[in-house]
Amino acid sequence: MKMIIDADACPKPVLQICLELGHKYHLEVWTVASFNHMIVSDHHITVGNSSQEADLKVINLTAADDVVVTQDWGLAAMVLGKKARCISPTGREYQPENIEFLLEEREVKAKLRRGGGRTKGPKKRTGADDDKFRRNLERLCYMRNEPDNLE
Repeated sequence: MKMIIDADACPKPVLQICLELGHKYHLEVWTVASFNHMIVSDHHITVGNSSQEADLKVINLTAADDVVVTQDWGLAAMVLGKKARCISPTGREYQPENIEFLLEEREVKAKLRRGGGRTKGPKKRTGADDDKFRRNLERLCYMRNEPDNLE
């Protein structure tokens, strides 16, 4: 098991939490970002600036039972299809049961924006968001390291 971070839009506190928990649970932490970002990581992959290039690299790195951190619902859907776990920087674990709804919501909002409409952006990040992310990521890391949970 490894942790893979879609680091293009990853908040710095989230990246720090991932690195801390990766060390605690003896997991490799991989970061993937375009060359426009300065990321310090033992396992960092820099990709070009083409659309979806980072997402494709994340998917290619992902194996069953890995944990992927992303806020991209499309990438989350592909990660779930590879039998990996996926969590957002706000601490929301994406589930196979709700990903289709999220993708439909994304499409409706994109259509609205293409038509000149406006949608709300994300809320300002808070310390509570960091706490929720840490708790839920730690739960995923702990679950994956327990011998009884090996399938």
